[in-house]
Amino acid sequence: MPHCDFVENRSQGRMTALAPSLLAAGFYISGILYQLHCLGKRLAVNASLLRAIGLVALLAHAVSLYIQLTTPQGFALGLFNIASLISWLVVAMTLASSFRAPVTSLLLGLYPLALITGLLAGLFPENATTLPAGQEGLLVHILLSVLAYGILTIAAFQATLLAIQDYQLKHKHPTRFIRTFPPLQTMEQLLFQFLLCGEVLLTLALLSGFVFLDNMFAQHLAHKTLLSCLAWIVFGTLLWGRHFRGWRGSNAIRWTLAGFLLLMLAYFGSKLVREFLLAA
Repeated sequence: MPHCDFVENRSQGRMTALAPSLLAAGFYISGILYQLHCLGKRLAVNASLLRAIGLVALLAHAVSLYIQLTTPQGFALGLFNIASLISWLVVAMTLASSFRAPVTSLLLGLYPLALITGLLAGLFPENATTLPAGQEGLLVHILLSVLAYGILTIAAFQATLLAIQDYQLKHKHPTRFIRTFPPLQTMEQLLFQFLLCGEVLLTLALLSGFVFLDNMFAQHLAHKTLLSCLAWIVFGTLLWGRHFRGWRGSNAIRWTLAGFLLLMLAYFGSKLVREFLLAA
């Protein structure tokens, strides 16, 4: 029967995706343990080695994602699959950025994120939303959205680390981990670079949604559109305040985290309700 064949194919696909998921998890764990070892021994992290570990993890993670996302019916865009895709993209962009900016400290938080989301996507079944093949315009909108979420996730991690760094320096008891960070001014500059890039991508994602979707304020999309627009306003206001009013420090941190929270509620909140709570 067609339905039984579909379920069997999905089950086989999950088993096939599990092996690269576990391989990726092993390398992510290796990267985490290496960084913790360097912190414990007060050693400088070998950035080239950390990138090499991350690259192998990303390759295995990518194989797993390809198996999980592609189906005969189209692209499987369930909660865990998208979370795994975003975490993969975040790690990939951070590794690429590490060649020109001191962002390797972010990987101590990002490797666990990729580890957890990759394993969730590989181990647990989900009620996936399928995007049929042939809808290129909608696919462009989704890809732009994922890119925007990825960049702004990095910005949120950067803001969190900046808050910890600022607090510990003000109280004059920085930990070993904080001592590995670049100066506060450099951390702030990196934060606003990520925010500007993320805001541009979020703008393009929203515009492509209005172009390629029939109604961005339809009942099942209204809350997502509204929250995404509010996040866009928050990030835009912060960038305006930085340029014209010189906003920095705690203002930048609060606005960044507020915008990120709105953005995560826009996507993951609605996905969680639709795919798990309403489906239960």
